[in-house]
Amino acid sequence: MANEDSNNGATSPSLTILAQYTKDLSFENPGAPRSLQSRDKAPAINIAVNVNANPLSDNDFDVVLSLSAEAKEGDKTVFQAELVYGGVFRIAGFPQEHMLPVLFIECPRMLFPFARQIVADVTRNGGFPPLMIDPIDFSQMFAQRVAEEQARAKVQTN
Repeated sequence: MANEDSNNGATSPSLTILAQYTKDLSFENPGAPRSLQSRDKAPAINIAVNVNANPLSDNDFDVVLSLSAEAKEGDKTVFQAELVYGGVFRIAGFPQEHMLPVLFIECPRMLFPFARQIVADVTRNGGFPPLMIDPIDFSQMFAQRVAEEQARAKVQTN
């Protein structure tokens, strides 16, 4: 719900999660049951993260957090987990210049704990210790994405 600011009649900023959902979930354990045997050292785990946002209406946005984790031992894949986890957010009262940071920093920050738990559960259910993904600095990710897009735009204009 929007609140009227008593000073100027402007709407107070609000960010509400209307829904959360698993769009896609995949877990592969190609070497089972041999991959479940104890090992001398932990496999190398590579984690990739991506965030996308799409408008659904003037104030509603679909924000999607994609997590991919691949555990390898040498050149063999021990397991691979992929999750596309989304949320529908109602965003109102923010100045236009704050919309992208809200969509690409605050919204995924709210989705991350739920997505992290799903990945931990699926790896545990796959026979491995739960993979607890370290917290993600979405602010730094956003800054890097903006810098890459600015560099790409600069190359295209030259």
